[in-house]
Amino acid sequence: MAMSNSTRIVILGKTGVGKSSVTNTIFGEPLFKVGHTLNSDTRKCQAVTKPVNGGNITLIDSPGFFDTDRPEEEMKSEIVRCITEFAPGPHVFLIVLRVERYTAHEQAIVTKVNKYFSKEVFQFAIVLFTHGDQLPKGETIESFIRDNKPMMELVAKCGGRCHVVDNKYWDDNPQEEYRNNQVQVKMLLKTIEEMVEANEGRCYTNEMLQAVEETIKQEEELIRKSPGNMSEGEIRKKAKHNTVHVLWIRWLSHTIANLLRALFGRAIAE
Repeated sequence: MAMSNSTRIVILGKTGVGKSSVTNTIFGEPLFKVGHTLNSDTRKCQAVTKPVNGGNITLIDSPGFFDTDRPEEEMKSEIVRCITEFAPGPHVFLIVLRVERYTAHEQAIVTKVNKYFSKEVFQFAIVLFTHGDQLPKGETIESFIRDNKPMMELVAKCGGRCHVVDNKYWDDNPQEEYRNNQVQVKMLLKTIEEMVEANEGRCYTNEMLQAVEETIKQEEELIRKSPGNMSEGEIRKKAKHNTVHVLWIRWLSHTIANLLRALFGRAIAE
């Protein structure tokens, strides 16, 4: 099976859960910076496009949408940047969680996902667990979460779509097929392709993302009319950069809750 011509995949999860490592595992090379401390470099939105399985995949490593230890103004600037990268809309949301025994921390993240996401968003979502080396030997991720009702409910909302990877060790375990990143990434890409096909190639979009895309296109037209000989890719990149500043001014008075409400389509308590 070949991937569609261009698939935009958003990585969502709390800082430190392994989002950057997940993107490197999927691409098979270290294209995203992985932080071992919670520094500013690992809390910035990154987007990389690379050919995979006959089509292009864009992985967007978002800042910690579920973080609670960052100043709102700091988070808002990165959320605005991410929303610009999302436009005209993601084909896939990867909700990244760690393999670990259920804690209040995990419950809080699952609660936030349920609160933020509308029913339509879940149609484009997959749960991906990291740190698969913590999975007991001989156990699948499906059996691991079977006794965890909130987690099972989350996976069910995502159409039963869940996978597991390990960002460090599993590529040293080729003898056991399930505990092998190459196998798991192939399974994940197959699930992504099947979900995109089931959604008839549509991306998740709404009025907010459509307005962002329109702003980007307006900036592209202005750049094309200015002196210079830029490629279409360079024009798009510069237009996105300009759009971040336009949106920042436009949304300066909005709270993060307002932005997330507009993005994910569900009412959020302030």
